[in-house]
Amino acid sequence: MPLLRDPALAEEGARKIDFAYSRMPVLRALTARWAEEKPLTGARIAACLHVTTETANLCRALVAGGAQVALCASNPLSTKDDVAAAIQRDLGAEVFAVHGCDRDTYYRQLTGALDIGPTLVVDDGADLTATIHEHRPALLPDIAGGTEITSTGVVRMRNMAAEGALRYPVLPTNDALTKHLFDNRYGTGQNTVDGLLRATNMLLAGATVVVAGYGWCGRGVAARARGMGAEVVVTEVSPVRALEARLDGMRVLPMREAAPLADVVITTTGNRDVVTVDHMRLMKDGAIVGNSGHFDLEIDVDGLTRTATDRRYVREHCVAYTLPEGHRVLLLAEGRLLGQAAAEAHPAEVMDMTFATQALALRHLARHAADLAPDVHPVPRAIEDEVAAAKLDAYGITLDELGPRQREYLASWRTGT
Repeated sequence: MPLLRDPALAEEGARKIDFAYSRMPVLRALTARWAEEKPLTGARIAACLHVTTETANLCRALVAGGAQVALCASNPLSTKDDVAAAIQRDLGAEVFAVHGCDRDTYYRQLTGALDIGPTLVVDDGADLTATIHEHRPALLPDIAGGTEITSTGVVRMRNMAAEGALRYPVLPTNDALTKHLFDNRYGTGQNTVDGLLRATNMLLAGATVVVAGYGWCGRGVAARARGMGAEVVVTEVSPVRALEARLDGMRVLPMREAAPLADVVITTTGNRDVVTVDHMRLMKDGAIVGNSGHFDLEIDVDGLTRTATDRRYVREHCVAYTLPEGHRVLLLAEGRLLGQAAAEAHPAEVMDMTFATQALALRHLARHAADLAPDVHPVPRAIEDEVAAAKLDAYGITLDELGPRQREYLASWRTGT
């Protein structure tokens, strides 16, 4: 049985899904082609993803391709209940997703999706994969392979592979160029700032924004904050990324030095304890703290709750904690994914590339998983090129082509000075 907030919300969700679909030309073309080719016939796909309008259209493509799909939420606050209801009603996937659920319900949702008996697994954060390996090992013989769409999940799966625990091949779609160069940078950059503004209605111009982590997500957040007039400070543990941030014009400081300067702190590292209670006790009154990493471990929310002398709801997705020093720190979206919880997730245009890459990776696994060892394998470059070419075509952009002499030159080593 599906697990939904309210099936009656489906009509509103359907309108939003169709609007997103109109802005996803690559996935739309893929869906039309797959409706005829049926490359996923016989596949049973358990998918753990943010339940958004864009995800709905991935489900549409997979079902059109012949797959049976069960979808559960990858984050308690990212589910859009109306979208979940519409996927269940209209798009042929069974849905287990309720916005704002507690931990027990979250894992019940994962269990519901796994009851499909998957042959392929789509993950976002590796919770589904970890649950299979730790609690549902009887499912493993039928699973041909899986994909992982977020940086944090790829790290977890590589750690599983390094320990010899991973039992099936995984394609890390997060590492595909057509995912992280666009989704992580432009999608996360935009939706994080969107979530920050919806939760606070603050003026970014003139504010000091501290961005923890200068990977692709951090670069996106920093660029958009700077573009809206903020002074950006970056904290890092990687010398190379810190140097990149400096040469991109950002100040680079340790968090302990950056925290007292911050009007806003955004974490994007994929690690835990990036902003501790000690950091928050150094912040100015009214400093805002939010997270754009996958899990709610980057900010020490438990420590903040224990330490605070008062806790007050300020506005939706914004709670003020008073610390013993007398100043307030404003925590956004419970320390969970800010752009998913307080805004509407990534724009459809960027998820068009991500989910087309995801769908083609699943097709590749359906065809070739038997030839792959249980490990984390790169997404084939041909998939990246196919998605990028289709996106350029949708924009009406044509490219130059190499001539015969140019190809010959690139294949030779004899021509020199």
